[in-house]
Amino acid sequence: MGTIPRRPECPVATRVRGLSGGPDGPERATMAGPVSVEAPLDAAGLLRSVGLLADGPAVWGRPIRAPGAGIFIIELPSPPASAPIDINKVGKWLEHVPTIRIDGKEPTSKEIAARLAAFWIPSASVLYIGTSEQSVAARVSAIERTVLGDRRPYPGGGWLKTLNGLDRARVWWAATAATEEYEDALITAFAAAVPESERARLHDPAVVLPFANLRSVDGGKKAHGLSGYLVPDDRPAPAPVGSVTDLPAGDADGASGIPTRAAGGTLRRGSAGARKAPVRAAPRERTSVAAPRGRRAVPPGPPRGEPVFLSADGMARLREELAELTGTKRPEVIQRIKSAKELGDLKENADYTSAREEQSFLEGRIKTIEALLRDATVIEAPSSDAGGKIGLGSKVSIADPETPQDITIYELVGPPEADPSAGRISNMSPVGKALVGKKAGETVQVRTPRGDAEFVIVAVD
Repeated sequence: MGTIPRRPECPVATRVRGLSGGPDGPERATMAGPVSVEAPLDAAGLLRSVGLLADGPAVWGRPIRAPGAGIFIIELPSPPASAPIDINKVGKWLEHVPTIRIDGKEPTSKEIAARLAAFWIPSASVLYIGTSEQSVAARVSAIERTVLGDRRPYPGGGWLKTLNGLDRARVWWAATAATEEYEDALITAFAAAVPESERARLHDPAVVLPFANLRSVDGGKKAHGLSGYLVPDDRPAPAPVGSVTDLPAGDADGASGIPTRAAGGTLRRGSAGARKAPVRAAPRERTSVAAPRGRRAVPPGPPRGEPVFLSADGMARLREELAELTGTKRPEVIQRIKSAKELGDLKENADYTSAREEQSFLEGRIKTIEALLRDATVIEAPSSDAGGKIGLGSKVSIADPETPQDITIYELVGPPEADPSAGRISNMSPVGKALVGKKAGETVQVRTPRGDAEFVIVAVD
């Protein structure tokens, strides 16, 4: 008998290859519940299983054409029977970050390697599932460039760097704005497809994730016992630099508040001996940005896009975050840049590089929030004219037809505000799309390539 999924926006709520159960309700695919399967899915099959069109593959270490938001999977062509941990790489990690501890004790390289190997799933080719709300290509590149143990450019997927044969890995991806919902769906499908015999041998069989994923969307963490495995905050790691573009000294000190890392990983900084001619500093009152030759100049900031739907509470949260970033965080990072600049040569100044990197992420988040607020439309509670139909702002109570007493309540919101753990699902998610326009008492089916997830609408507020 089926059960209602905790997060029905995940389109793989009920059917994954090899699940036991009949047409009236196969077993639920969750990380907590063991299921009977044939074999774990590969990356392309995993993406297809949740209704996403797989793109790729690309060879690890080479650029991918995925400039927008989406989800990506890193996998090996075939899974080794045992974890291909490189003890030399682990040793360098321990030398780089001597604060690493296992269960609170100082470990050897062999002990670290053994603990990592205890999370290896022999039949799974998928190593890591990741997302980006801005650029999948930039996120994958950041993971590739991050030294094991460093916090920047991006520490996620760090366990990948302990493996031999990573040069054979492939990257698959799919474009989607509902990154959190699909990440949850993919991890759920992955866990459901792990054979029970392999699950039981894991160091932590309760939270089953791809090898390099350390936590799930809902906050579940692998009980790996490792701590202090990243460089401390007072030892910021230098960010790898791509190409270098000259800026005049007035802009190189960070006082203007303009982010220095441009799209594609270019770091801009002042350099008296660089080959390119200095770029003329733009006056502060300037109202447009110079475009490359042959292109039209555009207003500063992100271009106006499609309307963004937010609740009144969501709008208030964004405004509070923006006030914090612009009123407190921005002045702090600018002061850090100025202080670091006084220490000397910027080329060998880790504090300066770290502060500029932080400024880049800060300004990127500010621009994102400003764009959301600029295009935002406040969701109003559905009126009586709606005839009880579900729309943005509706609170919907749903239940599995087989267990109608188990009711789950969700609020339908726009993608920027979606938070399944807080009971808010996006109207663009598979379940959100299925709910829009429906009424209480109707039965809804969410289609996936492997079948339908079904639930009944109990009430609409």
